[in-house]
Amino acid sequence: MGGCRPEAAPPVTPPVTPPVTPPVAPPEVIIAKIGVLAPLTGYAAPWGLPGLWGDEIWAKHLNEAGGIVLPDGSRVLVELVPYDNEYIGSKALTGARKLVLEDNVCLVQMAGGHTSASAVPFLTQQKIMSFTLGPYDFTPDFPYHIAPVEVLPLTVVPPILWIAEQYPELRTFAHCCQDDEIGRATKAAALAAAEAVGFEIVYDKLFDMEVTDFAPIMSAILATDPDIICLSGCYSSFVDLLVEQAYLQGYEGHLDTGVLDFYQNIIDKTSVEFMEGTTWAYPDFDDPSLTPEQNAFYYEFDSIHPGQCSGVAWEFPACLDVWKFGVEQAGSIDSMEVFRALKASPTCPHVFGPGVWWGKAFWSQDNALMADWPVVQMHDGKGRIVGYRSMVDFWNRNKEIMVKWQEEYGMMWYQRL
Repeated sequence: MGGCRPEAAPPVTPPVTPPVTPPVAPPEVIIAKIGVLAPLTGYAAPWGLPGLWGDEIWAKHLNEAGGIVLPDGSRVLVELVPYDNEYIGSKALTGARKLVLEDNVCLVQMAGGHTSASAVPFLTQQKIMSFTLGPYDFTPDFPYHIAPVEVLPLTVVPPILWIAEQYPELRTFAHCCQDDEIGRATKAAALAAAEAVGFEIVYDKLFDMEVTDFAPIMSAILATDPDIICLSGCYSSFVDLLVEQAYLQGYEGHLDTGVLDFYQNIIDKTSVEFMEGTTWAYPDFDDPSLTPEQNAFYYEFDSIHPGQCSGVAWEFPACLDVWKFGVEQAGSIDSMEVFRALKASPTCPHVFGPGVWWGKAFWSQDNALMADWPVVQMHDGKGRIVGYRSMVDFWNRNKEIMVKWQEEYGMMWYQRL
């Protein structure tokens, strides 16, 4: 008995605690504020307000789809911050300062023109990239100022080239435009194209911005018996009045204009027959040759703002498509990182196909995204794309003529400095 002992109790195994999985943090949401510094009221509002409306549709769709997904999983949503510069230089500078210093925008959209000269030096100092619809406001001092869609004044060239090819019997060419930086730049480009294709230039006068009676101007144009009247660079309100006068005074030749926004208003004042064959450079986005997505944008815009879908309406959001591509390439919304990513890309998605950076010889910076540009013609009261032409090819073949005319009107970059 003395050698007996109780059986040892089995060892107690402590309970196994499952590892705690830390909660997965939701992807970070980054708000990218984009400044829209453009004329939203006043005579130049058609060059700004429809662009803001187009941006609003673009931003709504982007945000509803979850934004831009960056490589680290974070999502970028867009907030638009508009500022009405009324197409006044001092107000453009005030707006630029507010957008950067108070609103912390990472991009500023602009329509272009003299307001850039007021605002872009400040934006450059702050290293904020800006977009324009007209590279004619480029200078070497504006390295972060980009034209990602429209490259005015070269956009007036394709219709003139197309007219010369399609209508060889047309020989005499009259040009009429307002006397401001847009008018002078586009006039120079149009006259260079006219000379390059062999047209005889019979009228090329600028009119004062304060003109309200266009009957004497059209009478003077018709006195030269032109086969072609070109109004490239005229604001929409001027185009309306000049075309109406051409109709009232019995013009029977070819009409060409840079823009023909809201042309139903012109047809109502003239006729479908009078406007037949008119050419211009900015298509309706319900054009059957464009993509279904572009057509859908047109119909949505028109449902919200009936009859107001102009070229600017799709150009502003098309610029934001390029910005989105840059954000995806950079993996960031930082203005300078996006700028470097865009400029490092051999091609970027332009609204009319793959685009390449170009422009140093003409505008002092390779900051214009160039793609072939459409020619639009009126058929039975509706504008339709009838072809595309390369503006870079035109420059390569006719740069001496283009420089000569731009210098004539003081619009080469070294003159504007």
